[in-house]
Amino acid sequence: MMKWVITIMITLSVVFGILSGNISAVSTAFLEGCDSAVELMVSLIGIICLWSGVMRVAEKSGITESLSKLFSPLLSKLFKGLKKGGRAMQYITLNLTANILGLGNASTPFGLEAMRAIEQEEKNPEPEKASRNMIILTVMNTASLQLIPTTVSALRLKAGSENPMEILPCVWIVSVLALTSALLGVKIFGFIYERRKK
Repeated sequence: MMKWVITIMITLSVVFGILSGNISAVSTAFLEGCDSAVELMVSLIGIICLWSGVMRVAEKSGITESLSKLFSPLLSKLFKGLKKGGRAMQYITLNLTANILGLGNASTPFGLEAMRAIEQEEKNPEPEKASRNMIILTVMNTASLQLIPTTVSALRLKAGSENPMEILPCVWIVSVLALTSALLGVKIFGFIYERRKK
């Protein structure tokens, strides 16, 4: 869907640029946009690589298993039916830890592995439908709780902010509200779905 939206936006930009006689400005904007995208990517690579490496070391050294056991009382209430300290819980812990550190890009591989592990562990009789645990993980990954907004702070620093971490209180409040609302939404819609099935 998004590819069509982007294609239409680019096409309309070119068409209106030609009609208004500003095609040179459109061309300049395209080139500047490409240049800015590459600069941004290079500036974020270091941070993402660093934290991805830290997460991998944590996984190999057994820290994630310890974190999984530490978080298991809370996570077992959210992710019902999954083994405490199991592979799915370990990847869920990694995913949530990466999100708490504000590393959205680094959390994605762990989220995908967690989904595969959940699917294998639950043996869902309806594989074309997402299970409750999969939905909760998706919601928690999207509306994640962030204690340290690493990526956003890096972007602010790149944009010339003198104090890139001054947004912390706002990030904490918004992420708590977003996560709470998302989990309540899952609970409410799950209840409605179960009532309709009966």
